[in-house]
Amino acid sequence: MVIINYVLMCAIFGTTFLAIKIGVEAGLPPFFSAGLRFTIAGLLLLGWMMLQRKVRLSILLRKELVFVGLSSTFMTFAALYWAEQYVDSGMAAILSATGPMMILGMQAAARTGQSAGRSVYFGCVIGFAGVVVLLLPKLVVGTDALWIASCIVILLGELGYAAGSLMSRKVMFHLNDVSPIAINAVQMLYGGLALLVLSAFSEKVSLDSLLTFPAAGSLFYLIVFGSMLGHSLYAWLIKATNAFFPSTWLYISPLIAMALGVLFYNEHVSIYSILGSLLVISGIIVTNLRQIRSHLSSREQRQLRSTAS
Repeated sequence: MVIINYVLMCAIFGTTFLAIKIGVEAGLPPFFSAGLRFTIAGLLLLGWMMLQRKVRLSILLRKELVFVGLSSTFMTFAALYWAEQYVDSGMAAILSATGPMMILGMQAAARTGQSAGRSVYFGCVIGFAGVVVLLLPKLVVGTDALWIASCIVILLGELGYAAGSLMSRKVMFHLNDVSPIAINAVQMLYGGLALLVLSAFSEKVSLDSLLTFPAAGSLFYLIVFGSMLGHSLYAWLIKATNAFFPSTWLYISPLIAMALGVLFYNEHVSIYSILGSLLVISGIIVTNLRQIRSHLSSREQRQLRSTAS
């Protein structure tokens, strides 16, 4: 069951970037569609958890969850949705994979937790070298400033993801009796509402844009599968295994997103995008070498105990 859910989660997260691209190009205003997605998903998940009496309405009063919602959902996806108007979905997925390296950078800047090993710094260098390779063709030619700006916006959005992730870990530690699904629902709700407020001040929204099949299909898929099912599977896998194993989706989903963009949306892949993607993914793996070794070591110990017994 763990393997099936893991494969399903990776597949879902890998397809969301293309689903966002389809919706935006179908005429959905980026901030409005993102806000609608997370507000509806958050309300449905929170209502479901309340019906099961696994959470109380008072959880909405937690200020920490407001911060997580404004950073993890609002900042990250405002940047991603806006940028996908101008960059391919595969490129957006690869750039979004830099989030874990942003987390390590913030931890190092704040000097919190254990000291980072050499592999962490080496992995960050490899990963950001990959980002440079991805941007290099446009930087050299210098003819597409909006494309370059969009890539930078995605990277800035990942700072929000990193800050929200660090706060989310603290929240889950203090609220260990609350389901991670409920915590995720509340932060999605706050982030979605903030996106709708931003849309109200910056976009002209026409309900006709929701009536086309690509737009409605994209929104439905992202609400039900991308937000509700995907994040619920992630939370289930954390509880069923550990915090590290589910996070390895970052090694797989960006490559899925790039392949889908090429196969079904005629997105262009160059030698620079392939090399840059491999460098970014390699950087993430090298950055997490300590966790990978620890995970494999504990797994071997469990197997030895089961064999001995």
